[in-house]
Amino acid sequence: MMLVLASQSVARRAMLSAAGVPHEALPAHVDEDGLTAALLAEAATPERIADALAEVKALKISRQHPGALVLGADSVVVTADGQLINKPETRARAEAQLQQLAGTTHRLISAAVICEGGKPVWRSGGAARLTMRALSAEFITAYLDAEGEAVLSCVGCYRIEGLGAQLFSRIEGDQFVIRGLPLLAVLDYLRTRGVLRA
Repeated sequence: MMLVLASQSVARRAMLSAAGVPHEALPAHVDEDGLTAALLAEAATPERIADALAEVKALKISRQHPGALVLGADSVVVTADGQLINKPETRARAEAQLQQLAGTTHRLISAAVICEGGKPVWRSGGAARLTMRALSAEFITAYLDAEGEAVLSCVGCYRIEGLGAQLFSRIEGDQFVIRGLPLLAVLDYLRTRGVLRA
């Protein structure tokens, strides 16, 4: 059975490829901001928001490819004071987010949903706690210069597998979850479905 990743995320594709998971990637093009705003208006938890975003992506592609297993995933960052932050999308917003997170501990929550035939058949999630060290204005500027456009599509403004590691003094949690996918749980499910050898 074919696995389709409902995303063009470079990090998620790299994780699946490195783990030896054959897959195709298709962008879902969903209104993440609109759905997040609606869920926040309903006082949904960050875990529920990440799960709902993952599900809507997987459902959209699953309806187009009913014979495939479709994996949707999403991550959200929750600041120390409980605020949800999104992908920065502009350098100015990235700078502001790094200033906001510097010197604090935040949570990153990742969720994954697999759909088949237009229906969810499996879901999982995970969370990590990350303590960002105090950052000078000069460091933030140099970091954003080095990371370039790539960091603008990363929730929290970091790629932990690269220069983003320099932002932190302490990390508690699964590195795969931090990179945007509860990979070990996904691999376990794919083995039960015969996509991967047991």
